[in-house]
Amino acid sequence: QVLLQESGPGLVSPSQTLSLTCAVSGESITTNYLYWTWIRHAPGKGLEWMGAIAYTGGTYYSPTLKTRTSLTRDTSTNQFTLHLSSVTSEDTGVYYCTRARNLMADSWGQGTQVTVSS
Repeated sequence: QVLLQESGPGLVSPSQTLSLTCAVSGESITTNYLYWTWIRHAPGKGLEWMGAIAYTGGTYYSPTLKTRTSLTRDTSTNQFTLHLSSVTSEDTGVYYCTRARNLMADSWGQGTQVTVSS
């Protein structure tokens, strides 16, 4: 059974860079055909797909967030990390990491609350 656990700061100041890490257990992030994604849920809005890092290490980003988003991974620790720069209050929300197969997120972390505030 795959388990995903998000970690990172719960409070970030405006204009700073938010970094969140997802620790994966029970599955290697290099397993063929798997993608590892970040999805967020802002208050009063729907789920928003932010980006994905593939089993190959290739990355894919939401067009609306592409200029501010970067995904990296550490295969030695089986973790992947989201970096979101120049955050504003609009980036406040719950952030989830997921495993995706066949374009569907089939395993989710519990989510981590991020608040952007000075």
